[in-house]
Parts: sequence; C-alpha cells; structure tokens
Amino acid sequence: MQPLLLSHFTATSAIGHGLAPALDALRAQRSGLTPCDFGSAVLDTWIGRVSGVDDEVLPADLQAFDCRNNRLAQLALRQDGFGAAVQAVAARVGPRRVGVFLGTSTAGILQTELAYQHRDATTGALPADFCYPQTHNPYSVADFVRRSCALTGPAMAVSTACSSSAKVFASAQRMLAAGLIDAALVGGVDTLCLTTLYGFNSLGLLSGRPCRPFDAARSGISIGEGAAFVLLERAPEVLPAHAVLLLGLGESSDAHHMSSPHPEGLGARMAMQQALRSAGLEPGDIDYINLHGTATPSNDAAEGLAVQAVFGARTTPCSSTKGATGHTLGAAGGLEAVFCALALQHGLLPGGVHTEVLDARLDVDYLLQTRTQRLRRVLSNSFGFGGTNCSLVLGTAQ
Repeated sequence: MQPLLLSHFTATSAIGHGLAPALDALRAQRSGLTPCDFGSAVLDTWIGRVSGVDDEVLPADLQAFDCRNNRLAQLALRQDGFGAAVQAVAARVGPRRVGVFLGTSTAGILQTELAYQHRDATTGALPADFCYPQTHNPYSVADFVRRSCALTGPAMAVSTACSSSAKVFASAQRMLAAGLIDAALVGGVDTLCLTTLYGFNSLGLLSGRPCRPFDAARSGISIGEGAAFVLLERAPEVLPAHAVLLLGLGESSDAHHMSSPHPEGLGARMAMQQALRSAGLEPGDIDYINLHGTATPSNDAAEGLAVQAVFGARTTPCSSTKGATGHTLGAAGGLEAVFCALALQHGLLPGGVHTEVLDARLDVDYLLQTRTQRLRRVLSNSFGFGGTNCSLVLGTAQ
C-alpha cells in the first residue's frame, strides 16, 4: 500500500490527557489503574478511568449529544493542538474532503443505562430528554466529532469490539486510495459503563487485581476508557525525520467463536502476515510489537502462538500497554497506534506494567522493563470478539 502520513495525533487515557503524560507514564512504567469505583458497580476489579470527563460541557448547539462518550471525545480533541490541526487541514483541502472514521464499542450505552434508571414510575417511559441517536447510537461519536470540527466529508463508525479503532485505519486508507477524500480523522472513543463491567464479569473475564498481560498467573482484564485521534494524509515526497507513517495493515476474521479467539491464533496470524505483505516488509524488519495482550489466559495464549508462528520464538521485542491503561475496548486500537507513534519518535520500547513472572509457555520476547533504542518499524495488534482482527505497521520516514 502507499504509505500514509500521521500528520498529527493525540491520546487521552487513564495515564493522562495528551501525549506528554502518556509518554512519561510509558517511560516510567506507571499505571493508571485503580480499584473500581465507577457508578453503582460493586465489583472486585480494577479500572482505567479518565479524569475530568464529567467536567466537560458540550457547546449549546451540540447539547443533544451530551453523554460520557462524547464528553471524552471533546476532552481528547482539545489536547496537543489536535483540533487546530484539523482546522488547518480542512482549510487547506476543504471540509468536504476530510473524512471521519471512528471506532467505538460501548458508544453512549451509559446514557441509556441512566435513562432506564429514571423511567417514569407509572408508565415505564424513558425520560423525554433522552436522545438515543445522538448518545447511545454507535454513530453518535462520529457525528459529534464531525460537527465539532465543522467537517462535511463522509463519516462512519466502526464497531467490531476491540479491533474497532484499528480497523478505521483500513477504512480511511481505502477512501484515500480511491481518491474520495484528501485527509482522514481516524481514531476511537470508548467510555466506562455498567454494561461492559458486568458483561465481562459475567463471562468471568475481569481480574481481581490490575491486569498482568502474558504473566503466568494472569487472571483477566481490567476495563479502561480512552480516546485517540490521528490525522491521516497522503505522504508528501519530502518528510521530516521524525514523521511517522502508516506502512501496512491487515484484517482477518477467525470465524471460530463468538467470544473466544482461535486457539492457535489463526486469524491473528493472518492479520499480521497481511499487514507485513501490504507494507512490503519481512518479519525481521519489525523492531517492536505492541501486543493486543488483554491478560486473559486464552487471548494471550492464542496471540503468543500467532506471534511465534510469524516472527519465530523470542525474536522480536514485544509488550502490552494494557497494564497501564486497562483495556479500552473500542478505543484500544487507536490508542495503541498512538503509543506506537510515540515509541517510534522517542526510541521507546514500553515495558509491560504489572507483569511479574512470564508465562513460559508463551515463547515470545516480552519486555518486563522499558528499553530505549532507535526504532524504524513497529507492529500493533488489535483483536476483537467474534474473531475480528487487525494489525497495523507503522514506521519512521527515515
């Protein structure tokens, strides 16, 4: 594929608002996970909550979109001058030539949960001010961001569980390759709600302590929330040395089970191989792998087998950043793509947080300590329920 330039990017998660605190936390292996105190949840688990979300006030003309998910989107858009960068691109190419492609899995489910808590005691009717299309609907966050940024190009939401905001890079790449747009605002937003907390609890997938990806005693995930945005454009002929490019991507489907990955990581392997092919690279060209690494026994085992099959045993340094942020579900792919961009720009291989004793059965080069070295090519994995897989290859211009 033709490389695309990540001309601007930002991320907000439990480890901070914007790039600077995220970089500091990754360097210091600092986690943002805390014991669960979200809403009325009574669960023995840990969460990655973003501070300040409920302090956000949406503009008067966008009040119909008011929900936790869109408040987080607005908070994240303000970081690192991202909103101004979008406006600059729109002014250059025209707002109709900028597409919006966002991943989310929960969208504004919390808003519907709150509406049900305030039903009319007699009729059971939901509150009159409950706006399903602008809050709960998965498209609501794409619509909100499009309106917030005064863009008028195509917009879509992708909701394929935990691969959602990685797959939006593929959707945008196809639109750019077809000449339908000149720039794309891609990323993901997902916020905490009771549905996901209790849903994952009912599946027996929540850990009672901060998640420990690839640990021999890993016991499940820690749910987080986050938002990440990237501006994608066609790469100009001359690029600054620190420029980060999307070099390749791969998508696959396990077609195996509703919630469990293929036990041998077949779909994950296919996504990674396709991403390498589309980038014109060999496995040995990759300097670091950001694993999906959720810390469930089956997910990590399948991904470990897939990484071994593609890259060989203990060949390529890898880690999961979910011990720092929690699993941000539909925002994870975008968030971790931004972490990979930071890793490339700053020569950083993040060490896994909370992991103590590596699972000897997972024969990969998992990093327990942060390392610094020059990086040229990295791969980021995102795998979702239903076997929806996506791998991205990012690299530096030089």
